[in-house]
Amino acid sequence: METITSYTPSITSSRKVQRAWAMYDWANSAYNLVITSTIFPAYYNAVTTIKEDGVVVDDTVNFLGYKVKNSALFDYSIAAAYLIIALISPILSSIADYRGNKKTFMQLFCFTGAISCCCLYFFKADTVELGVICAAIAALGYCGSLVFYNAYLPEIALPAERDRVSALGFSYGYIGSVLLQLICFLFVLQPQWFGITDDTFAPRLSFVLVGIWWAAFALIPFAKLPNSIALPQQAGRSVLTGGFKELNKVWQQLRHMPKLKTYLASFFFYSMGVQTVMLAATIFGSKELKLDTGQLIGAILVIQLVAILGAYIMAKLSERFGNLQVLFVVVLIWIGVCIAAYYTYTATEFYIVATVVGIIMGGIQSLSRSTYAKLMPPTHDTTSFFSFYDVTEKLAIVIGMFSFGYIDSIMNMRSAIIALITFFTLGALILYIAMRKK
Repeated sequence: METITSYTPSITSSRKVQRAWAMYDWANSAYNLVITSTIFPAYYNAVTTIKEDGVVVDDTVNFLGYKVKNSALFDYSIAAAYLIIALISPILSSIADYRGNKKTFMQLFCFTGAISCCCLYFFKADTVELGVICAAIAALGYCGSLVFYNAYLPEIALPAERDRVSALGFSYGYIGSVLLQLICFLFVLQPQWFGITDDTFAPRLSFVLVGIWWAAFALIPFAKLPNSIALPQQAGRSVLTGGFKELNKVWQQLRHMPKLKTYLASFFFYSMGVQTVMLAATIFGSKELKLDTGQLIGAILVIQLVAILGAYIMAKLSERFGNLQVLFVVVLIWIGVCIAAYYTYTATEFYIVATVVGIIMGGIQSLSRSTYAKLMPPTHDTTSFFSFYDVTEKLAIVIGMFSFGYIDSIMNMRSAIIALITFFTLGALILYIAMRKK
């Protein structure tokens, strides 16, 4: 079992506040499911692919004067969004810590993402640039808000509660996203029930519903989450460089914390794989397996439903066997999933792989976040430490998505899976080393 030290929050732990915090997962996970994983990728692939008699004759698009393979452009745009947030989040985290306005920045990114989702209503075959840019800004809003959302965890939950509260957030997210997905599912697959005759209207309506859902339910955590306490101002400190100095300070502390440093290295590599699978799965199913929108949505719904169970199973197993030990086994399962995906050619095989992915996806995300919160040293600068965590994850996504997109552009998506296997293998090896450190 790993030795755990952590910061005890000055704010009294409250179940009401914890449930309100978890509601932000409920709010934003609709974006993650509809925009990232199901309807938007399928719609994007459909409107950017030219077919004749059901056969693809051209899957490239013109974007800002460049001709790019549509699936590679999707990967690159997401990678660009995450790179931007990795670069600016240290600055924003610095401002949030020293001015005590963590909630304000969380609101800014939340509403920016929600509005961008609504703007996707205007994305059609002749407005590809608009669609890609709005999708990238929505991704920016989503991951930017999570920097500050995750930083609240050590402030609202005592050390012994963090696995449970982290799992609660992911569970709320999966439930909320599935509810909205079912509503969108009806519009997309049964448009005639609602008198919809335009094939593009139902997906575009779904994007608007996501934006409204995200913004509306986010009002619950914004009303209940406590305001941050501003840190003492330091003479000569610049908010533009302060965040990077804070990251450097975190890095200097990590040098004397071999277990946490090694864990983060492992997290960096296996996050390249986890996040890329989440972001590219629907495009893979659409292009490589020729699955229709209904089949894709069904598979993703399976993932969401079993992920609720997976998050709680991982939390319970971590209590008995230890966080790092459970994470190690989960990463090994991810390697097996990628190998299976490489040899997947039918809808049935895709569903089987999706079920396994669902069980381990919720678990690895929830457990990764709570493990970091547990291994953190005693500190009041929670935003700085979680900024380091988020920058690590965002850079991993950038490398993972860019690598996947580049291999796809010169070969195909199936060949790009080999890169994911490599990322997970490196993550497992480093995690094994972390387990052996004191």
